Amino acid sequence: MLTIVLVHPRNPLNIGAAARAMSNFGFDDLRLVGPYDVAFREVKSAVGAGSVMQTARCFDSLSEAIADCTLVVGTTTGAHREGLQTMRRLESGGKLLARHKGRAALLFGSEKFGLSNDDLSHCQWLVQIPSREEHRSMNLGQAVAVCLYELIRDPKASDPRPVVGREATVEQTEALQARLAELLELSGHYDHTAVAGSERRLRALIKRMGLTKQDTVIWLGIYRQILWKIKSTIS
Repeated sequence: MLTIVLVHPRNPLNIGAAARAMSNFGFDDLRLVGPYDVAFREVKSAVGAGSVMQTARCFDSLSEAIADCTLVVGTTTGAHREGLQTMRRLESGGKLLARHKGRAALLFGSEKFGLSNDDLSHCQWLVQIPSREEHRSMNLGQAVAVCLYELIRDPKASDPRPVVGREATVEQTEALQARLAELLELSGHYDHTAVAGSERRLRALIKRMGLTKQDTVIWLGIYRQILWKIKSTIS
Protein backbone atom coordinates (compact mmCIF):
# COMPACT_ATOMS: atom_id res chain seq x y z
CA MET A 1 0.00 0.00 0.00
CA LEU A 2 1.59 3.23 -1.14
CA THR A 3 0.68 6.74 -0.06
CA ILE A 4 1.92 9.78 -1.95
CA VAL A 5 2.55 12.77 0.31
CA LEU A 6 3.09 16.26 -1.12
CA VAL A 7 4.68 18.52 1.48
CA HIS A 8 3.78 22.21 1.12
CA PRO A 9 3.00 22.07 -2.61
CA ARG A 10 2.63 25.58 -4.03
CA ASN A 11 1.01 25.16 -7.43
CA PRO A 12 -2.47 23.56 -7.76
CA LEU A 13 -1.62 22.56 -11.35
CA ASN A 14 1.28 20.47 -10.07
CA ILE A 15 -0.98 18.84 -7.49
CA GLY A 16 -3.38 17.96 -10.30
CA ALA A 17 -0.56 16.56 -12.43
CA ALA A 18 0.59 14.41 -9.51
CA ALA A 19 -2.97 13.12 -9.02
CA ARG A 20 -3.23 12.32 -12.73
CA ALA A 21 0.03 10.36 -12.60
CA MET A 22 -1.29 8.42 -9.59
CA SER A 23 -4.46 7.53 -11.50
CA ASN A 24 -2.40 6.51 -14.55
CA PHE A 25 -0.40 3.99 -12.56
CA GLY A 26 -3.11 2.73 -10.20
CA PHE A 27 -2.46 4.60 -6.94
CA ASP A 28 -5.19 6.52 -5.12
CA ASP A 29 -4.03 7.61 -1.64
CA LEU A 30 -2.92 11.25 -1.91
CA ARG A 31 -2.11 13.30 1.18
CA LEU A 32 -1.08 16.93 1.30
CA VAL A 33 0.69 18.81 4.05
CA GLY A 34 -0.18 22.50 4.12
CA PRO A 35 -0.99 22.97 0.40
CA TYR A 36 -0.48 26.55 -0.74
CA ASP A 37 -3.87 26.91 -2.45
CA VAL A 38 -7.04 25.60 -0.81
CA ALA A 39 -8.75 25.36 -4.22
CA PHE A 40 -6.49 22.48 -5.32
CA ARG A 41 -9.43 19.99 -5.61
CA GLU A 42 -10.82 21.85 -8.62
CA VAL A 43 -7.61 21.89 -10.62
CA LYS A 44 -8.18 21.02 -14.28
CA SER A 45 -4.88 19.24 -14.85
CA ALA A 46 -6.16 16.20 -12.96
CA VAL A 47 -7.82 14.84 -16.11
CA GLY A 48 -9.36 11.46 -15.35
CA ALA A 49 -8.15 11.64 -11.75
CA GLY A 50 -11.20 13.21 -10.12
CA SER A 51 -11.54 10.41 -7.58
CA VAL A 52 -7.93 10.84 -6.44
CA MET A 53 -8.46 14.56 -5.93
CA GLN A 54 -11.79 14.15 -4.17
CA THR A 55 -10.39 11.69 -1.65
CA ALA A 56 -7.12 13.56 -1.10
CA ARG A 57 -6.60 14.54 2.53
CA CYS A 58 -4.93 17.63 3.96
CA PHE A 59 -2.86 17.70 7.14
CA ASP A 60 -1.30 20.47 9.17
CA SER A 61 1.92 18.57 9.82
CA LEU A 62 3.97 15.84 8.18
CA SER A 63 3.94 13.67 11.30
CA GLU A 64 0.11 13.62 11.19
CA ALA A 65 0.07 12.76 7.49
CA ILE A 66 2.31 9.70 7.90
CA ALA A 67 1.23 8.53 11.37
CA ASP A 68 -0.13 5.18 10.10
CA CYS A 69 2.84 4.41 7.81
CA THR A 70 5.50 1.81 8.58
CA LEU A 71 7.96 2.96 5.90
CA VAL A 72 8.64 6.57 4.92
CA VAL A 73 10.86 7.38 1.94
CA GLY A 74 11.79 10.88 0.81
CA THR A 75 12.70 12.11 -2.66
CA THR A 76 15.62 14.47 -2.99
CA THR A 77 18.21 15.76 -5.44
CA GLY A 78 20.81 15.25 -2.72
CA ALA A 79 21.74 18.91 -2.42
CA HIS A 80 21.75 20.75 0.93
CA ARG A 81 20.90 17.71 3.04
CA GLU A 82 22.52 16.54 6.26
CA GLY A 83 23.22 13.00 5.11
CA LEU A 84 21.54 11.25 8.04
CA GLN A 85 19.79 8.70 5.81
CA THR A 86 20.89 6.24 3.16
CA MET A 87 20.43 7.50 -0.40
CA ARG A 88 19.31 5.05 -3.09
CA ARG A 89 18.87 5.50 -6.81
CA LEU A 90 15.26 5.15 -7.88
CA GLU A 91 15.88 1.85 -9.68
CA SER A 92 16.85 0.03 -6.49
CA GLY A 93 14.70 2.07 -4.14
CA GLY A 94 11.63 1.45 -6.27
CA LYS A 95 12.00 -2.31 -5.91
CA LEU A 96 12.22 -2.02 -2.11
CA LEU A 97 9.14 0.18 -2.01
CA ALA A 98 7.17 -2.16 -4.25
CA ARG A 99 7.96 -5.11 -1.97
CA HIS A 100 7.00 -3.41 1.27
CA LYS A 101 3.87 -5.05 2.67
CA GLY A 102 2.82 -2.38 5.16
CA ARG A 103 1.72 1.15 4.34
CA ALA A 104 4.59 3.09 2.78
CA ALA A 105 4.72 6.84 2.20
CA LEU A 106 6.69 8.45 -0.62
CA LEU A 107 7.34 12.11 0.12
CA PHE A 108 7.74 14.96 -2.36
CA GLY A 109 8.71 18.48 -1.27
CA SER A 110 7.58 21.87 -2.45
CA GLU A 111 8.45 23.01 -5.95
CA LYS A 112 10.65 25.80 -4.62
CA PHE A 113 12.58 24.21 -1.76
CA GLY A 114 12.04 20.44 -1.91
CA LEU A 115 11.99 18.54 1.38
CA SER A 116 13.62 20.25 4.35
CA ASN A 117 16.09 18.50 6.66
CA ASP A 118 13.28 18.31 9.23
CA ASP A 119 11.05 16.60 6.64
CA LEU A 120 13.84 14.18 5.72
CA SER A 121 14.34 13.22 9.37
CA HIS A 122 11.00 11.38 9.17
CA CYS A 123 12.39 9.06 6.47
CA GLN A 124 14.06 5.69 6.85
CA TRP A 125 15.90 6.30 3.58
CA LEU A 126 15.84 8.50 0.46
CA VAL A 127 15.55 8.02 -3.29
CA GLN A 128 17.05 10.08 -6.06
CA ILE A 129 15.93 10.19 -9.68
CA PRO A 130 19.11 9.82 -11.77
CA SER A 131 18.81 13.11 -13.66
CA ARG A 132 21.87 14.83 -15.10
CA GLU A 133 24.18 16.66 -12.71
CA GLU A 134 23.70 20.06 -14.35
CA HIS A 135 19.91 19.97 -14.00
CA ARG A 136 18.80 17.90 -11.01
CA SER A 137 15.43 19.42 -10.17
CA MET A 138 12.24 18.19 -11.85
CA ASN A 139 8.67 19.41 -12.08
CA LEU A 140 6.63 17.97 -9.20
CA GLY A 141 4.11 16.16 -11.42
CA GLN A 142 6.90 14.72 -13.57
CA ALA A 143 8.80 13.49 -10.52
CA VAL A 144 5.72 11.69 -9.19
CA ALA A 145 5.08 10.09 -12.58
CA VAL A 146 8.68 8.88 -12.96
CA CYS A 147 8.73 7.38 -9.47
CA LEU A 148 5.39 5.60 -9.85
CA TYR A 149 6.34 4.20 -13.25
CA GLU A 150 9.50 2.75 -11.72
CA LEU A 151 7.39 1.10 -9.00
CA ILE A 152 5.10 -0.74 -11.40
CA ARG A 153 7.30 -1.41 -14.43
CA ASP A 154 8.96 -4.60 -13.11
CA PRO A 155 6.44 -7.42 -12.50
CA LYS A 156 9.02 -9.22 -10.36
CA ALA A 157 8.99 -6.35 -7.90
CA SER A 158 5.48 -7.34 -6.87
CA ASP A 159 6.65 -10.81 -5.81
CA PRO A 160 6.50 -10.41 -2.05
CA ARG A 161 9.17 -11.33 0.40
CA PRO A 162 7.80 -13.11 3.48
CA VAL A 163 5.01 -10.95 4.87
CA VAL A 164 6.13 -9.61 8.19
CA GLY A 165 3.85 -6.65 8.83
CA ARG A 166 5.53 -5.99 12.18
CA GLU A 167 7.20 -2.67 11.44
CA ALA A 168 6.57 0.16 13.87
CA THR A 169 4.32 2.95 12.62
CA VAL A 170 5.40 6.57 12.54
CA GLU A 171 2.98 7.27 15.38
CA GLN A 172 4.81 4.72 17.52
CA THR A 173 8.31 5.95 16.68
CA GLU A 174 7.26 9.55 17.33
CA ALA A 175 6.00 8.51 20.78
CA LEU A 176 9.28 6.73 21.39
CA GLN A 177 11.24 9.80 20.34
CA ALA A 178 9.23 12.02 22.70
CA ARG A 179 9.91 9.70 25.65
CA LEU A 180 13.59 9.40 24.85
CA ALA A 181 13.95 13.18 24.45
CA GLU A 182 12.25 13.68 27.82
CA LEU A 183 14.60 11.18 29.41
CA LEU A 184 17.70 12.75 27.86
CA GLU A 185 16.69 16.22 29.03
CA LEU A 186 15.78 15.06 32.52
CA SER A 187 19.11 13.26 32.83
CA GLY A 188 20.94 16.43 31.77
CA HIS A 189 22.23 14.93 28.54
CA TYR A 190 20.94 17.82 26.43
CA ASP A 191 18.32 20.52 26.08
CA HIS A 192 16.68 20.02 22.69
CA THR A 193 15.50 23.63 22.63
CA ALA A 194 19.09 24.84 22.87
CA VAL A 195 20.79 22.39 20.49
CA ALA A 196 19.98 23.09 16.85
CA GLY A 197 18.88 20.04 14.88
CA SER A 198 18.87 17.70 17.89
CA GLU A 199 15.24 16.69 17.37
CA ARG A 200 15.69 15.62 13.76
CA ARG A 201 18.97 13.82 14.51
CA LEU A 202 17.25 11.85 17.27
CA ARG A 203 14.34 11.03 14.95
CA ALA A 204 16.71 9.91 12.19
CA LEU A 205 18.60 7.72 14.68
CA ILE A 206 15.38 5.95 15.70
CA LYS A 207 14.36 5.50 12.04
CA ARG A 208 17.66 3.79 11.25
CA MET A 209 17.04 1.17 13.94
CA GLY A 210 14.25 -0.49 11.94
CA LEU A 211 12.14 -1.13 15.04
CA THR A 212 9.13 -3.43 15.09
CA LYS A 213 5.83 -2.65 16.81
CA GLN A 214 6.78 -4.93 19.69
CA ASP A 215 10.20 -3.25 19.98
CA THR A 216 8.55 0.13 20.50
CA VAL A 217 6.18 -1.27 23.12
CA ILE A 218 9.13 -2.71 25.05
CA TRP A 219 11.26 0.43 24.79
CA LEU A 220 8.36 2.70 25.75
CA GLY A 221 7.84 0.57 28.86
CA ILE A 222 11.54 0.78 29.71
CA TYR A 223 11.63 4.57 29.27
CA ARG A 224 8.46 5.04 31.31
CA GLN A 225 9.97 3.07 34.19
CA ILE A 226 13.25 5.00 34.05
CA LEU A 227 11.41 8.32 33.90
CA TRP A 228 9.24 7.34 36.87
CA LYS A 229 12.32 6.38 38.86
CA ILE A 230 14.17 9.63 38.04
CA LYS A 231 11.14 11.81 38.78
CA SER A 232 10.42 10.05 42.09
CA THR A 233 14.04 10.54 43.12
CA ILE A 234 13.94 14.25 42.24
CA SER A 235 10.67 14.86 44.08
